Amino acid sequence: MRFLQCGLLACLGALTLAPLPPFGHAAQTATAGSKYLVYIGTYTGPKSKGIYAYRYDAAAFQLDAIGLAGEMVRPSFLTLHPNGRFLYAVSELGNDGRENGSITAFRIDPASGALTALNTVSSGGGGSCHLVVDKTGRSLLVANYGTGSAAAFAVGADGGLSGPTALMQHSGSSVDPRRQTGPRAHAVVLSPDNRFVFVPDLGLDRIFSYRLDAATARLTPNDPPFVTVKPGSGPRHFTFSPNGRFAYSLHEMGSMVTAFAYEPALGKLTQLQTISTLPADFHGENNSAEIEIDAKGRFLYASNRGHDSIAVFAVDPKQGTLRAVENVPTQGRTPRNFKIDPSGRYLFAANQDSNNIVIFKIDPATGRLTPTGQVLQVQSPVCVLFVPGPVQ
Repeated sequence: MRFLQCGLLACLGALTLAPLPPFGHAAQTATAGSKYLVYIGTYTGPKSKGIYAYRYDAAAFQLDAIGLAGEMVRPSFLTLHPNGRFLYAVSELGNDGRENGSITAFRIDPASGALTALNTVSSGGGGSCHLVVDKTGRSLLVANYGTGSAAAFAVGADGGLSGPTALMQHSGSSVDPRRQTGPRAHAVVLSPDNRFVFVPDLGLDRIFSYRLDAATARLTPNDPPFVTVKPGSGPRHFTFSPNGRFAYSLHEMGSMVTAFAYEPALGKLTQLQTISTLPADFHGENNSAEIEIDAKGRFLYASNRGHDSIAVFAVDPKQGTLRAVENVPTQGRTPRNFKIDPSGRYLFAANQDSNNIVIFKIDPATGRLTPTGQVLQVQSPVCVLFVPGPVQ
């Protein structure tokens, strides 16, 4: 088994490292359905020009660097069209609300990994930070942090964008005089049945709920239009359990996760539990960032920026509540984003301020994380996206 690592400024091709000993559960040869392209969104600057790519064989645990796949400014979040042919990225501009961000649509070349820009549209607000394409592939939703809004766009058959078709502007404030003087929409998350869009707003301590008309890319407020969480906690990202019975909100400012029961017919959230993402003996500054649940709904993970760790929780399958398992250092600074790979065996933790992606093996019985020793050197990585594709 080989694992190839390469700097972001490498040209097409890869550097070959000495073979590594196999992991206990890893397959020794590539199998069908194990091959992916991995795209890395970055904060651009002198050493980063946009979105970078790797070829990844999950069965063989092998990565080959491609290099710069698509040049753009501050692609801090990426998402994939359901057909796997198109990638969408925000340009996170205007966090101060003085300018709008933008969204760029790309066509993916599955052989080379190269991204061809189709078109770019204004996001309808400042500080665009999160986006998703609905399951029909006809609507794209975006969260604008800087101006506190959620917007919808129509997706054409060619993958291009038009709109916005809806702009839902939040208003108000919450208790923190520095960070909650106005709305700060931070994510757009589809319900499992594709009927609702949930928008955690850090500035208002609310999670908004909108009804989605996917065919027309329209949003309307749900009833009730939002659920309120603990004042000053600052909800950031949000996810559903695979069975759709529960949902989980990660609170950036409060460093906690709130578990909800979910009623799909109404799009209604009912709070069950709130639990810290930090060990009891930590007293420093921390801002939680990303949340993800494994494909079987047994374990939930959340990243901590400051404590620089991944919090691991076991999920009660009947109650939906969480039990803290461990906090694992990410071996880097400021883990803004992480992703569980499609095989479910590895977690890729993107450490923004130490310019690396550290890969952990997931214990399938306990959910615990163990460093594999493999690290990708990536300048200011802030998003990881897996796309089915061939390994050449």
